[in-house]
Amino acid sequence: MTRILVTGACGPAGRSLLDQLAARGVAAVGCDLAPAPRPDCEIIGALPANHPGYLPQLRGFIADFDVDLLIPTVQEELPIVAAAGIPQALISPIGAVEVAADKWLTHQRLAAAGIAGPVTYPAEEAPADAALGSPALSKPRISRGGRGIIVHESGDLPRTPGLIVSEFVPGAEYCVQVVRGIGDVAVVLEKTALREGRVGNADAVRRVDAPDIAELAVAACDVVGIHGPCDLDVRRRADGDPVVLEINARFGAQSAHAPELLDAVLAAR
Repeated sequence: MTRILVTGACGPAGRSLLDQLAARGVAAVGCDLAPAPRPDCEIIGALPANHPGYLPQLRGFIADFDVDLLIPTVQEELPIVAAAGIPQALISPIGAVEVAADKWLTHQRLAAAGIAGPVTYPAEEAPADAALGSPALSKPRISRGGRGIIVHESGDLPRTPGLIVSEFVPGAEYCVQVVRGIGDVAVVLEKTALREGRVGNADAVRRVDAPDIAELAVAACDVVGIHGPCDLDVRRRADGDPVVLEINARFGAQSAHAPELLDAVLAAR
């Protein structure tokens, strides 16, 4: 029997995965910095990703629980897990993970391949006459979900290193759930409620038929080199054309609305 270890088990993405695994009758165990009990599987305490004991502990969990498949869901741990070469890990190659983790590198890689994105600059390098319009956005280059996104109503944007600034794309926003390389799947979810009103994580979604959004998301994944699960944010411009906002090289919090992703992963294993 397959046994799966889900990290970040008490976060939105981890909880969603464990719910889906339990519904399928798949044996699972979770780990988290702040473990909370579940009736359907064991949740154990874990060290933070930047702790020197993190990888030894993770490998210990895999051995102790006879884990066949490791699914990491915490953004900070993805480059560490990818670089460690853990054979049980469901994760993209380290190069893809590093590009996806850095929003400026993501923008550069996609732009070089002709994949549409918002006009974007590192905050400290943005020219005074940058055509970002009003409002505009700032957010961390290395971010976790929708944290740290600020809408600036005027043209007075921050120059802080470590931030990027970009135009505000005003149309509908989508989180596209993708698996590449192990049973290709792309499901488009429209965000019908956003955590911060105009930006942020989705508080509610609905499945929609949007082939152009799905095609753009898959193309972006392939340019970056994603092999495995991925959660992308895409928005439409006022004229309806879609642009890629960011790529997260992991399962997203809304993956339960696209059960085909986990089905593809389980079938491949």
